[in-house]
Amino acid sequence: MKYFIIAGEASGDLHASNLMRELKVADSNAEFCFLGGDLMLAQGGTMIRHYRQMAFMGIVNVLLNARTVLGNLSACKQAIADFQPDLVILVDYPSFNLRIAKYVKKNFSAKVYYYISPKIWAWKEWRVHEIKRCIDKMFTIFPFETAFYARHNYSVEYVGNPTVDSVFMRPNQDQTFAQFCTQNHLPDKPIIAILAGSRKQEIVGCLPRMVDAALSFPDFQVVVAGAPGIDAELYKTVLGSKQVNIVYGKTYDLLQQASAAVVNSGTATLETALIGTPEVVVYHIPMGRLGYFVKESIVRVKFVSLVNIVAEKLVVKELLAHHFTVGNIVTELTNILRNPAYKEKMIDNYSEMRKRLGDTGTAKRAAKIIVESLRK
Repeated sequence: MKYFIIAGEASGDLHASNLMRELKVADSNAEFCFLGGDLMLAQGGTMIRHYRQMAFMGIVNVLLNARTVLGNLSACKQAIADFQPDLVILVDYPSFNLRIAKYVKKNFSAKVYYYISPKIWAWKEWRVHEIKRCIDKMFTIFPFETAFYARHNYSVEYVGNPTVDSVFMRPNQDQTFAQFCTQNHLPDKPIIAILAGSRKQEIVGCLPRMVDAALSFPDFQVVVAGAPGIDAELYKTVLGSKQVNIVYGKTYDLLQQASAAVVNSGTATLETALIGTPEVVVYHIPMGRLGYFVKESIVRVKFVSLVNIVAEKLVVKELLAHHFTVGNIVTELTNILRNPAYKEKMIDNYSEMRKRLGDTGTAKRAAKIIVESLRK
């Protein structure tokens, strides 16, 4: 079978690469063409665009890079026409992917499957109508997504959560703190980890406040997780002379060894919880208090962190918009680092949340369903 896959950011590259690995097991004749990243490229096939050329966040950035966005759409459509896939697999990234879905359904006989639903349950719920028209099969990765689609009379397949697999299969789980520090040239000092996101806009908007708060604890060292695809020069420019260290390609190792983490809202909040590191979640919203009011008016979920959404209760503190201040982060880090009961309750809640997500084997289950459905 010929599979055309589209992943527009780092997390999509990871999850799509795992799916590709399992598709090769289930289908020995699997051929791939894709828009994605280095992890997908390692699985084989032809890359049309790297996600670094595609990861534009927000209306303003999309408009400023309109020529590139249109070029990516055009290149993707041409690649599909040239490759003539049996199946197009979309991975999150809805604004781009739903346009491609419409194009495929209009012009080709190929099926269109969605692996990792876009977060339309949070906002832009109207996109469910596009999905029902253009997507032949939807795979969900959160139990609440399955319930959401059921309310819209759309049948989906829950296959588990790929982040559970990524964390479970991570290397270096037996690594000691001393080994981690030695390998990464860090001092032997407790760590506060900083995960500022994988996009340039997130790093610029969030990293300075996150680091300033962590530096308020002199008995800890501050270590930033360098995002894949982000040039080291950006971190140097944003951090200036701040006394922090940066590690690249070691995010899971860093979280495993950290006493606490300050995490920008996104998949990283779930990864942090699954590893078991106490965290405080932050999110920059332009225009501060006004932006927060707009968010409250249009976003349909009570929480923004996946940890809290899955748990259906407040497990980790969320500091959004005008609440995202150095002082508020310091207060929450103090609770985590100085109050053992507070920390223990958070970790206990992590365990309850983990059970809701189900067993490992997400990509394997999805690949089996995909191949069997195509052979029918």
